[in-house]
Amino acid sequence: ETVETLAAEAGLEVPRSSPEDAEREQKRLGLYEACESACVWFEKQLRSASGGFGLEYLRRRGISDEGIKTFRLGWAPDSREALRKALEAEGFDRDVLVEAGLLKTPDPDGPSAGRAPYDTFRGRVMFPITDRRGRVVAFGGRIIGDGQPKYLNSPETPIFHKRRTLFGFATARRPALEAGEIVVVEGYMDVIAMRRAGVPHAVAPLGTALTEEQLHELWRVTSEPTVCFDGDNAGQKAARRAADVALPLLKPGQSLKFCILPPGQDPDDLLKSGGSSAVKETLAATEPLVNIVWHDETDGRDFTTPERQAGLKRALRDRVRRIEDRTVQE
Repeated sequence: ETVETLAAEAGLEVPRSSPEDAEREQKRLGLYEACESACVWFEKQLRSASGGFGLEYLRRRGISDEGIKTFRLGWAPDSREALRKALEAEGFDRDVLVEAGLLKTPDPDGPSAGRAPYDTFRGRVMFPITDRRGRVVAFGGRIIGDGQPKYLNSPETPIFHKRRTLFGFATARRPALEAGEIVVVEGYMDVIAMRRAGVPHAVAPLGTALTEEQLHELWRVTSEPTVCFDGDNAGQKAARRAADVALPLLKPGQSLKFCILPPGQDPDDLLKSGGSSAVKETLAATEPLVNIVWHDETDGRDFTTPERQAGLKRALRDRVRRIEDRTVQE
């Protein structure tokens, strides 16, 4: 993948060692093309009559036309076959659309067995997910109203691996390199809110805890990314999980910083209540990872007896032993 990235930037073709390799690469290109065409189609639907609900939602959330264009936001109509028909009319094979995660095949044991594949995303605002080169590889869809799940992501495909992908990374990478920092927030809307606040170097995991693979992506950009999760209990638990995942991977000079948002607030709330200055001030007040580990073991607990102090000491030793680098561990 690294060789392919460098070759693409240099305008070169990567030689294929066998017909199988060439066939596999051609198949991958077909998936990229299908996802790109779907993205263009979703963008058009947002501006159509059927996309009114989606456009109204985005406007209500304060997202401008520039933000919609930058993140290529779109709309999936509430139809089982609208996208399928549109892409098949462009010449895409149905099997390719299924493999790209754009269509679902009915359960062979269910009531719809034998019917044609149907659209994966229906009645949702669409957030394209790109790889580090900016190619659309998957989608996230937010339902409007009370349906479940609230957010739906594409399934894993040959070109989309959830554990390795960060939403917004392609647009955030250059500003992050220029700023020397990158901010990790919880979700799609948080990334967009950060950009509105003048922080274009924000990314988000895809509805799951931060993974080792995502941490390595972040550390390629800066030695101490900032984790900025919501101020509610779930957000703080996610921050502690991120610290726990990072512990074994720490190296001299390589760690995480943590930004604690006000209780009950996410970046969008902070932007609305205090403007971009409040967001930037909050991001400037970070805590090191060691503090997060300490708080995790001590907050709300009583250490007035020698036995409890000994228990804390043992718990901290157990956490520290997970760090593979001996220098950081010591």
